[in-house]
Amino acid sequence: MSKTRPTIGDDGHPLPLLPPERDPRLWTRLVRVMFFTPGFLALLLIKAGEPAAFGVTIELLMLSCATAVIAGLFIGSQSSGAGADPASEVSLWSGGLVLEFLSVVPFLCALPPLFHQLANSTLLHPKALGSVDLSLGVSELIPAFAVLPFMLYQLSGFGTLHYIVSKTTNWLLNLVILATIIAAYIANRTGHFSAEEVFTGFLVILMTATVFYGVLKLKSLQEVYEAHAPAKAPKEAKELKAA
Repeated sequence: MSKTRPTIGDDGHPLPLLPPERDPRLWTRLVRVMFFTPGFLALLLIKAGEPAAFGVTIELLMLSCATAVIAGLFIGSQSSGAGADPASEVSLWSGGLVLEFLSVVPFLCALPPLFHQLANSTLLHPKALGSVDLSLGVSELIPAFAVLPFMLYQLSGFGTLHYIVSKTTNWLLNLVILATIIAAYIANRTGHFSAEEVFTGFLVILMTATVFYGVLKLKSLQEVYEAHAPAKAPKEAKELKAA
């Protein structure tokens, strides 16, 4: 059975809706995945790609790696035992926000141009004499579809942001993410790298602002919850064993 939190405090004050408790071990494993995977792909792209067409792909992959480490710092400071304060009690959720928006989103933005570079690499796919170049066409967009399950994750209530902003704001933010990733990819493919820098810069600033707002909002919600939450009933004393 699922455990429910109280919604009304002892003083009649409505309590904020907080995210459910989550397993930090699973988030720690995700930190490792989001550190090694973008880093490996960045090295592969440097070795096999065409530097003139990189755009900001390498920077996005490095950002994804670095913020995964920062997310690990948040997750590692999670505590709900003796001496825990509102900051340490929301550290796991805060680390989830960092992973979702400053690690996963830049990784998703880097995937389409990364796939194009690797698919057309002359080092990975040396041309034989008399061979004809075959364009992959719209199939190059297949990696970009990874953003759709991410949006489903966010909009279906699985993401941490669901508990922080309104449903309308959540939809708007995810649509902006999708539109910006598409615009950045088009700019990269058409060689407008200055425009790509503008789109990706806007995306990174937006994600950073979202994370800052989310972490501070979670901390303030936890403070409100603890100030008005009903006091926990003391545990029943254990029966003394017969001598």
